Amino acid sequence: MPARKQLSRPQARLDGDQGLGWTEAFARYLRSECHLAGNTVAAYQRDLRRFRSWLGDRSIAKLTIRDLADYVAWLHAAKLAASSVARHVVALRMFFRYLQLEGFLTENLAELLGSQKLWQRVPEVLSSKAVTQFLDGPESEDRFPDRDRALLEMLYATGCRASEVSNLRLQDMRLEEGYCVCVGKGNKQRITPLGRPAIDAVRTYVRKERKQLATRAARPDEYLFLSRSGRRLRREAIWELVKKYAVRTGVSTGMGPHTLRHSFATHVLAGGADLRQVQEMLGHASIATTQIYTHVDPSRLKKIHERFHPRA
Repeated sequence: MPARKQLSRPQARLDGDQGLGWTEAFARYLRSECHLAGNTVAAYQRDLRRFRSWLGDRSIAKLTIRDLADYVAWLHAAKLAASSVARHVVALRMFFRYLQLEGFLTENLAELLGSQKLWQRVPEVLSSKAVTQFLDGPESEDRFPDRDRALLEMLYATGCRASEVSNLRLQDMRLEEGYCVCVGKGNKQRITPLGRPAIDAVRTYVRKERKQLATRAARPDEYLFLSRSGRRLRREAIWELVKKYAVRTGVSTGMGPHTLRHSFATHVLAGGADLRQVQEMLGHASIATTQIYTHVDPSRLKKIHERFHPRA
């Protein structure tokens, strides 16, 4: 393999106007080493000019994956066509790869940005207001309102799958410490923090209704959530309960337990959590699965604009 040509290297600083030298050097790299067509190089240059406009005087070396996700949301907010947004992301990936080759960046965070096909699979997410409305669905007239309220709170508080919540055991609940131990895919255990509303709801259910339900089985199950027969509440029953309260509260007729999982991930990320932390809490084997949530909440960009722009 022939050695890379030594292209003229711009100044080491890479923010604001100083980034112009890097983009020009990048264009030379695309032409001389990648042998891209002139129109493609010109398109990538236009894309990077838009990126510089978004970047302002920040340093590329200090950008995080959340920042890059905000850039994608900014592109969507500009009403660009889906194909244009996809090309912008490709241009950014190649630019960051070039900066790696030049030794300016040690890792290419742009590689973590999802493809357009991934964005098209972005799931339904409830607003915080809709979640609150949904969680208030169980009423005293329901057969087991305490159980149902605790179940819904746990689904949203942990982001667990319906099957994972179904398999939670009493011994998995560490209410005093504020977390539970969940067993996910591949029999892998993970620790999931619990908020006060979920802890209080579970305590009320265990103290009242669960004791009653446990007496209905000859050998009471050790699972947290029990059915009317005193056995483990199955995944299918959890789906039915979620559907029931979704219809009652009118938040979304098409939602299921996974909608609460998606909402949990999106809201935690919007609150400032690191993508790797969310990956751990959701039990994703690959961060590529978690990164779809970086494209779900464009309102975060609007909030930042309103907070910092002098004429927002």
